Amino acid sequence: MAQRLKTYYLENAVPKLMEQFKYKNIHQVPKLVKITINRGLGEAAQNAKSLEASLNEIALIAGQKPVVTRAKKAIAGFKIRQGMPVGIMVTLRSDRMYAFFDRLINLALPRIRDFRGVNPKSFDGRGNYSLGLREQLIFPEISYDSIDQMRGMDVSIITTATTDEEGRALLKVMGMPFRD
Repeated sequence: MAQRLKTYYLENAVPKLMEQFKYKNIHQVPKLVKITINRGLGEAAQNAKSLEASLNEIALIAGQKPVVTRAKKAIAGFKIRQGMPVGIMVTLRSDRMYAFFDRLINLALPRIRDFRGVNPKSFDGRGNYSLGLREQLIFPEISYDSIDQMRGMDVSIITTATTDEEGRALLKVMGMPFRD
């Protein structure tokens, strides 16, 4: 499944983007670098089970074990001490990245209720795209019976595009369903 999207990129997306942006060299064409999946867990400081459940869920979704992110500083208002777990994160590259991106655009996003497309304005100014997901049930790997609580996650798609226009064109050619 991972090879399908990668070969599609090389055979279809690269020629379209070269023609659209008048690139002279194939290496100027923007490509996906990495995808990071992040989940903040405010309750992980008090509840160790939620941390374990989230680790297992993200590992199932991403196909790779996530790393626990810890608090850099103590914040009394949030009842957090330095070194406490506050979230989890996983960075996907190469084949796992293409496999996840394929599952995201073809399986997960269409399963969102009342889905009309993703926001085309969520670019950061340098061609990278960020997407917030409200629940983990949109992924087919997660069964409804196995979850204890709905938790969202942030997905960041990092590209080599230098402008938002190039990044949007790359993701559109790759199959990202943008809202009109």
